[in-house]
Amino acid sequence: MREVEGVVARLGGRGDGVVDSDRGRLYVPYTVPGDRVRVAIGKPRGDGFTAELREVMAPGETRVDPGCEHFHACGGCTMQQLAPAAYDHWKRDQVVQALARRDLTPEVAPLFHAPAGDRRRAEFVARRVPRGVLLGFHERESLRVVDLVDCLVLNPALVALLPRLREGLAPLMKAGEAIDVHATVTETGIDLVLSGTWPRETLVGLSNLAEDLDLARLSLRGRGWVEPVAVRRTPVVRFAGIAVTPPPAGFLQASPAAEAELQRLVQGFVGSARHVVDLYAGCGTFSLALAAGGAVVRAYDDAAAAIGALTLAAGQGGVGGRIKAEVRDLTRRPLDLPELKKIEAVLFDPPRSGAREQVTLLAKSAVPVVVAVSCDPSSFARDARILVDGGYRLESVHPVDQFPYTSHVELAAVFRR
Repeated sequence: MREVEGVVARLGGRGDGVVDSDRGRLYVPYTVPGDRVRVAIGKPRGDGFTAELREVMAPGETRVDPGCEHFHACGGCTMQQLAPAAYDHWKRDQVVQALARRDLTPEVAPLFHAPAGDRRRAEFVARRVPRGVLLGFHERESLRVVDLVDCLVLNPALVALLPRLREGLAPLMKAGEAIDVHATVTETGIDLVLSGTWPRETLVGLSNLAEDLDLARLSLRGRGWVEPVAVRRTPVVRFAGIAVTPPPAGFLQASPAAEAELQRLVQGFVGSARHVVDLYAGCGTFSLALAAGGAVVRAYDDAAAAIGALTLAAGQGGVGGRIKAEVRDLTRRPLDLPELKKIEAVLFDPPRSGAREQVTLLAKSAVPVVVAVSCDPSSFARDARILVDGGYRLESVHPVDQFPYTSHVELAAVFRR
């Protein structure tokens, strides 16, 4: 690999430093603007090349020492080297620039931070090696597993689980085997999901593992299926005080603090609207909060298990009469104009690809208020442009840093007719 020297001019959208060299544009991870670096040029990427950082010859003004011993090796965090004020500006600017590319210039609020140690769910990798089990995250752009000892962003209960889980998995895994481990902290304990098909003779061992680790629930997941093996206590999370049992490996907001902020924003945007539609509702993050506030909610999601959890929670939480939940693929069958009549507010929280099909119909509707929650500024900006072209005003956008030290940024926004 050819080595070159250069100065990082700016940060790109993925958080990599950009060096303009005589070989073209280089994307250098773990750098900050102003760093003078020595790098090895790698593979083509977009309009330039990836590059491996070999040395920071002179640091930029916004460089700080990373706080985690695994930084650089672990692929979980990519931005610990950037000073807090510069980090806030860069992450908020990802939203501003995505909107500007669609000629949208709404008010963009300051960045909301999820606190350290607040992340309640994580997807680890476990790999059986001769000396035991490696358990942690993949290295950046690699299948190598970083054996995690500590973490700045994870809930301490997840960090405390790791050494005991390594020990418990070792006799149950084959040499060289690798599995995904999905862990979620709930009120009643950790909800653990292991990937793969396990021989029948290991099921007793897995049940014993749930007992030894004091798990709330242990489930196995294969392609298109998930099956509980041991349920010692019902996993519980709460939305607006209403207890919900999420399906194994079901979607939850990663940070309870970020979730609470998004709920606060959504409820404020919806205001006094009584008849509300919640699209991509999951197991009720926003539906239950809105219903608890007095709204009548129609909730839709294509995940049957999530809709089942929402329906059960609504009934047991005393708001069953104000929520009607339905399984529906909103990409193939978005709500049409007759279904949106008399609706006072629509909320959509789609996957990363956005909600093009649904917002195209929303743009033709008479719904007074549309609220968006998004995990991808680019797809949000595309959808926002459709709504604005249809006669909506994008009033404000609120970035939420739910995944600290990464390039990911969430947001909530409100459109009004």
